[in-house]
Amino acid sequence: MRNLKLFIPFVAGILLMVILFFSFRSCLKVSEKTEKSDYYILTNQISKMNKMVVLEQDFSAMQKTKFGYEFLGKEMTSNSIITYTRTNAQVSYDLNKMKMEVDSVNKKLIITDLPTADIRITPSVEIQSLDDSFINRISEKDIKKVQQKAKQTAINSVDQNKLRNEGKQQLMENLNNIFVLAKALNYKIEDKTGQLGVLGL
Repeated sequence: MRNLKLFIPFVAGILLMVILFFSFRSCLKVSEKTEKSDYYILTNQISKMNKMVVLEQDFSAMQKTKFGYEFLGKEMTSNSIITYTRTNAQVSYDLNKMKMEVDSVNKKLIITDLPTADIRITPSVEIQSLDDSFINRISEKDIKKVQQKAKQTAINSVDQNKLRNEGKQQLMENLNNIFVLAKALNYKIEDKTGQLGVLGL
């Protein structure tokens, strides 16, 4: 009888410890699940965007190149090529390179790294007019040289710094969708890149 009185509290103590252990473990699992769930939701939004073209502009220009033939310092004849150049400029970001941390305990979305802008300038040159003569023929080499010069002129005419700044502003507007989602989950946005605050986000 005395042994039974000692055995019952002992068993009750073991059962209480088991219940507390599983309750504590269950609480830890819920926290981990919430963190993983939040992280999945936020990173999934970024992966949907993937490589994002944030800005695209088109330019056009005409250029006249003159070829002259001189004899004894005097121009005898001259030919010309008129080219028409269409230029497409794109600013894109690879959001797979964006790095962020999700702190579910303190409800923070921490941006640690933003991808750099990829600027692509693609000129296309067409010959609009070719004024040729029998004496001073325009060679294939001359035509290629003119086309190459027109392409280089088009590339140099694009203000890449302006494109980069406008592209970054558009990137922030697009990323705002992710920030809205994070705020809906009661997360605070923390910028460690020092770039988001400049644009007022």
